Amino acid sequence: MEPVVSAGALSPWEPGVFALFVYGLLICVFVGSQLFIAGWLGEKKPSAEKSRPYECGVIPTGSARLRYPVPFYLVAVFFLIFDVEGAYILTWAVSYEELGWIGWAQMSFFIAVLLLGLAYLWVKGGLDWMPLPRKE
Repeated sequence: MEPVVSAGALSPWEPGVFALFVYGLLICVFVGSQLFIAGWLGEKKPSAEKSRPYECGVIPTGSARLRYPVPFYLVAVFFLIFDVEGAYILTWAVSYEELGWIGWAQMSFFIAVLLLGLAYLWVKGGLDWMPLPRKE
């Protein structure tokens, strides 16, 4: 009688699993050795110039508290919304044949809700980028 072997469980001694473990271990040893060598051989002469925050070559002056305009945040929110939309539509397109007409109807509803949200933003002036005239 042959022993029953589960197809789902992988033994750590199988060639692929063991090779992956050895590769990960070698990467960790390499990164650790590089960090140790850089810290050991690196020059350690602290100064006021070295402890200053680096801002792309510009010496920082004043407060770091800047007031960003509202359109800056609107662009960020629009990017997140449409980025997530793209991810959902891409995953739906990849599995289109398995989902069939029910998946098509659900994706159509999803796109319709997003279009309604976009229309609402448009009506409320969320897409107007010019400054509003001042009331006197």
